[in-house]
Amino acid sequence: MPFIGEILKYHSVSIVGLEKNTGKTECLNYIIKRLPTDYFKIAVTSIGIDGESLDQVTSTAKPEITLREGMFFGTSEKYYRQRKILSELYQISEETTALGRVVTAKALNEKKVLLSGPSSGSALKRWISSLDEIGIDLVLIDGALSRLSAASPAISDAMILSTGAAFSANIKDLVSKTAFVVELINLPLYINNLSKNINEVDATVSSFVDLDSDILKNSTTIGVEGALTDRLLQAVKNELSKGEKELVVNDFTRIFVSPDLYRAFIRRGGKISVRTRSRLLAVCVNPTAPNGIVLDSDTLCFTLSQTIGLPVYDIVKNNYDNEI
Repeated sequence: MPFIGEILKYHSVSIVGLEKNTGKTECLNYIIKRLPTDYFKIAVTSIGIDGESLDQVTSTAKPEITLREGMFFGTSEKYYRQRKILSELYQISEETTALGRVVTAKALNEKKVLLSGPSSGSALKRWISSLDEIGIDLVLIDGALSRLSAASPAISDAMILSTGAAFSANIKDLVSKTAFVVELINLPLYINNLSKNINEVDATVSSFVDLDSDILKNSTTIGVEGALTDRLLQAVKNELSKGEKELVVNDFTRIFVSPDLYRAFIRRGGKISVRTRSRLLAVCVNPTAPNGIVLDSDTLCFTLSQTIGLPVYDIVKNNYDNEI
């Protein structure tokens, strides 16, 4: 797939699923299998727990993560002790998780592994920085269920999104929900035409601001500290009749609003921009849900691709073995 070559342009790439069983690990394995390891130092980790053969929630089979010889990986002390892969220890981080400190090692043979790396966005960012000592060229991050923090541009430079029937069993609804997430990922960067300081706004508010505050009434550009919620968005929407309003959020992972309210706000002339954004390289789909529902893969890929304007791949069905 073309995005394999694109991945090599970035220092860190997250693979994020919109729901469990949407093909995130299949996508990661596909990438691992095809990246060059002879001249590229690659490290892999997870912000959750990945690589189990059985899903702990649904009790369904899961694809395990297979590392290639020469790749580095970050996992917890507990899982490192249980490893079956032959490896060379490089670092023991001060970053701790519920399963112990984060261990960084190099795979000396090809084998399946359990990955349980840094458990928070800030810890993950520090761990990535620590890899500079090893000379890592590319870090692959397996995102966790419902935690898009790994995809924050403060942590990873680019991302691949996985979606599928587990997220919605109806193609129209699945396309709509996925397209909304893609729309948020692609929000424009905030540009202050009156100042060279990109962070300068008229005022700053948080999700807990007094919604009757004069800040919302009198400000044109409003910086949002923390999360943008439906409550705050509705309050700003109510002020649109008094003039233009632009909300400035740190990045798309801080936005927790309903599609209907978001689109109503935009239709009324409101704007939402971000201070930093990551690059969405591609979307992968899994048309099969754990409950047995199977969507038509070709229809899903075509419809979603047409809607979001990006390549969409069903890796399992199309088996792009010849694509390098």
